[in-house]
Amino acid sequence: MAAPKKGRSASAQSKPGRALALILIAIVALTGGMFLSGHTTPRLGIDLAGGTSITLEAENEPGQPNAINKTNMDTAVSIMERRVNGLGVSEAEVQTQGDRNIIVNIPKGTNSQQAREQVGTTAKLYFRPVLTTEVSGTGATPSPSASPSGSPSASPSDKGSDKEKATSSSSATPSSTPTSQGRAVTDALKADPTPSGSASTSASASPSGSPGGADEATAKLQAEYTTLDCTKAAQRAKVGEGAKASDPILACGQNSQKQWQKYILGPAAVDGTDVDKAQAIFDTQGSSGWKVTMDFTSQGGKKFADITGQLAKNQSPQNQFAIVLDGDVVSDPYVNQSITGGNAEISGSFTQEEAQGLANMLSYGALPLTFKEASVTTVTAALGGEQLDAGLIAGAIGLALVVIYLVAYYRGLSLIAIASLLVSAALTYVIMSLLGPAIGFALNLPAVCGAIVAIGITADSFIVYFERVRDEIREGRSLRPAVERAWPRARRTVLVSDFVSFLAAAVLFVVTVGKVQGFAFTLGLTTVLDVVVVFLFTKPLLTILARRKFFANGHSWSGLDPKRLGARPPLRHTRRPAAPVDPKEA
Repeated sequence: MAAPKKGRSASAQSKPGRALALILIAIVALTGGMFLSGHTTPRLGIDLAGGTSITLEAENEPGQPNAINKTNMDTAVSIMERRVNGLGVSEAEVQTQGDRNIIVNIPKGTNSQQAREQVGTTAKLYFRPVLTTEVSGTGATPSPSASPSGSPSASPSDKGSDKEKATSSSSATPSSTPTSQGRAVTDALKADPTPSGSASTSASASPSGSPGGADEATAKLQAEYTTLDCTKAAQRAKVGEGAKASDPILACGQNSQKQWQKYILGPAAVDGTDVDKAQAIFDTQGSSGWKVTMDFTSQGGKKFADITGQLAKNQSPQNQFAIVLDGDVVSDPYVNQSITGGNAEISGSFTQEEAQGLANMLSYGALPLTFKEASVTTVTAALGGEQLDAGLIAGAIGLALVVIYLVAYYRGLSLIAIASLLVSAALTYVIMSLLGPAIGFALNLPAVCGAIVAIGITADSFIVYFERVRDEIREGRSLRPAVERAWPRARRTVLVSDFVSFLAAAVLFVVTVGKVQGFAFTLGLTTVLDVVVVFLFTKPLLTILARRKFFANGHSWSGLDPKRLGARPPLRHTRRPAAPVDPKEA
């Protein structure tokens, strides 16, 4: 069996249908996944969908010149994400920009003023005594002793010694389980769990300075507690809104069974800025597992000793203190003795992630990090729609010009190029639609520009291959061998060109932030798809069409007419005439 000639691939010539079938299966599978996921259109960025973009700049507090660092900025981003998500925003984007800026993009449908107030204020962390608590929601069974987890995503058990417990870091106390008391809400509000003389005022203090005002405030808080449903995001977002540190408040948190718990909490006894340091450590000496240690400032240590001494005299749930961050209860450990010495630890059935999450929240409450608004940009949905329409029109004009050029210059070959462009466009659209819910990719205006630029890059790959084929025909070869001989050289050129484009897109994506990354990501994605389409669609399709008479015979409208291309006549091997024989030599 004769081996295939150099420069030709027998499998590529005989089985180009396999490559076409492969890319067809990929398109069908991706399209099916798009419809099954329910995301049939790309997710639009804020500049196209409309909304509010807020740029916040971090500022150092006096005496803390190194507070602005990557760790603190990343923690601030996570806190702000929790805030905007509490507003019911599911597609908000919060990301750092440079060393000290945070960009918050909030889509349309959100109260922009409320969002600015939520994200622009330094996180407030308080330690508040628990007055009463129960499981929230329709049909929930009251459980005053139920406890939320160590963090919004934590799940330590509430049974027995697994319940979160605060002890002194120097001397742990026996792990006894408090019993439920189930006191009425009114009685709990009238109780004074805070130590006298502390920075916080009593829960029974009159907001208006008169007993009548206290009774009115108590009745109002009790009524709000009765109707509060923490399973509803809208109610959670408003709970404790506008309350002062010296006021009793309502709060929500999740317990270990992932049930929403509602609370009435007393006035703040310890401020988050009183925590000097918090960290998650693993107990290698005992059976506590992961736990969170806290070191207080000198003033904070005194406050914490006073409040824990008062709480230890009570029964559950009033021997618990709630750690409240922005109105959310992230932990509510119990105590059974006064915790002195300026340090404490919270133990329970923490995982490493849960313990580190709580430690970060405690640390963030103590950070001297504030933000100022550097800029606020409001993009209306109408303006975003106009920008999208303008981008689509620009893309359509660019595509039309490319198609006109291909038809005018390449004639029949333009059908292959147009089909390849359509396949590339289909893959790009489907993948962008799937990347929205998968990785949060949003199609913004720079990304649309990247897709428009990609039209030229993709068309350039076809032109490189077509010109290589035409060069082979000019050399006097027929179409089928010309297609195969031209492919290796064209392939190298296409790969080098696309590699340079992809490298530029990758560098741009890494060194830039914000919307420019959308341009770089789209450019890189379409460059990769260009290689896929050229290898699995354009080349196999041209191989198949080269067997058709219209192209193989060089029809004048095929774009491969040897006469139009100025092809040289094919080389023919002829026998040279024999030299005459000299009669004398014969």
